[in-house]
Amino acid sequence: MTIQQLSVFLENRAGQLSEVTELLAQNGVDMQALNIAETADYGVLRLIVDLPQRAAALLKEHGFIVRETPVVQAPVPDRPGGLNAVLRSIAKADIDIEYMYSVLGQRNGLAYMVFRVADPEKLDGVLAGLQ
Repeated sequence: MTIQQLSVFLENRAGQLSEVTELLAQNGVDMQALNIAETADYGVLRLIVDLPQRAAALLKEHGFIVRETPVVQAPVPDRPGGLNAVLRSIAKADIDIEYMYSVLGQRNGLAYMVFRVADPEKLDGVLAGLQ
C-alpha cells in the first residue's frame, strides 16, 4: 500500500531529534516507523506517522525542512526467509529499491517494511500478487 513518508532535515547537533519527537508527541501524532541517515553536515529523519499532513504542517511551522514522499508499506511474513520471498518477487519484477526500513511492531503475525521505489504503483501490483 502506498503511503506518505516525511523526510525531515536535521542539523547534526544534540537534541535535534528530541525536538521532533517532542513536538509530535505533544500534538498527538503517533510514529509508526523511522529511519535516520546522516552526512557530515546534516541528518535526514524519515518518518511514517498516523497523521502525515498534520505532522508535516507542525514541523514546518517550527522551522523544520520537511519533504513528503510516496513509499510502499508491505507486509512480510515474520519467519526465516519471509523478507527474502518478498525481495525475490520485487527483483523478478525488475524494480530497483532505493532504500527500505522496517515498521515498528507487528500486526497479525506480520512484520512490515517500507520501500522507496521509482514506481510505487508497480510495486503495489507486485505485492498484491503475493497475498
